[in-house]
Amino acid sequence: MDIKDYKPRRGDDTYRIGDSDDLVVMENIKAIPTGGMCQQNHGIIFICTAGRAQFEYDGHAVQLQKDDLFLYMAHSTVCNILTSPDFNCRQIWFSRSELWNIEIYNLISVADMSHLKLHPVVHLNDEDITLCDTYFQLLCNRIKTSTSMLTPNIVRSLLGTMMLELLSIMRRNSEQATEQIRQEGPNTSLHKKRIIDDFMKLVEESDGRIRRVDEFANLLNITPKYLSTIIKEVMNRRPSTYIQLYTMKAIEYRLRFTDMTMQEISNDLRFPNPSFFGKYCKEHLGMTPMEYRMKYHNK
Repeated sequence: MDIKDYKPRRGDDTYRIGDSDDLVVMENIKAIPTGGMCQQNHGIIFICTAGRAQFEYDGHAVQLQKDDLFLYMAHSTVCNILTSPDFNCRQIWFSRSELWNIEIYNLISVADMSHLKLHPVVHLNDEDITLCDTYFQLLCNRIKTSTSMLTPNIVRSLLGTMMLELLSIMRRNSEQATEQIRQEGPNTSLHKKRIIDDFMKLVEESDGRIRRVDEFANLLNITPKYLSTIIKEVMNRRPSTYIQLYTMKAIEYRLRFTDMTMQEISNDLRFPNPSFFGKYCKEHLGMTPMEYRMKYHNK
């Protein structure tokens, strides 16, 4: 299957700050592109406003109906897309660098990431819908009526607050799902969930300093193969995917918001040497650590 890296559309009912694709707000999306898509640099918030859609999200079947919220995480694959004739949705695209700009990145825990991967769809109640609609209209209006140099900051503040509200809704949903599992009593699914939760907590606590799957498996007192099997079965990802994600988060934070030297960051994150650290950044950021710092430092 041909997997495409789609870009956010341009034209009517599409709003962005300047010409950048880092933050794009779109309404009246009447169809999701057919074929397969895998966004390498964007997360996407979908809010279904009419009709239905179904597709595979990293190998898991997903169905959307009116008033459903779906959060697409970067690097995930969507394919086998079908939509009803009356389908319509709103979308908000945001790059990873924009997550830093709106200061939301540090508030998203590994537990949040784990739950969102397993349960990317949340059905919104009436209060949730009113809240999301208010924020969405504010975002559109502020971008459309841009008259101030502070408009980008205002838009990011609005989006940051909206995403905190969405995070609160998703955590509420997570707590309800966890309580339901507890009430069902001990079972294999609960055992696997606990291992995944413990793994995710360890990844978060390591702050990029542990990057080997076998080291995490040892901390959990299980074999690396068993850990990999559970993560693949439940999350349809490799453990290394989450380790890399939070390693990059640790690196980006130090490059953006501290004055640590490359040597100090390399030592702090336990890379063999600064040269190895530089190659790691080049591979995963597409630029050297110094280039990244020059582009984003305290931006």
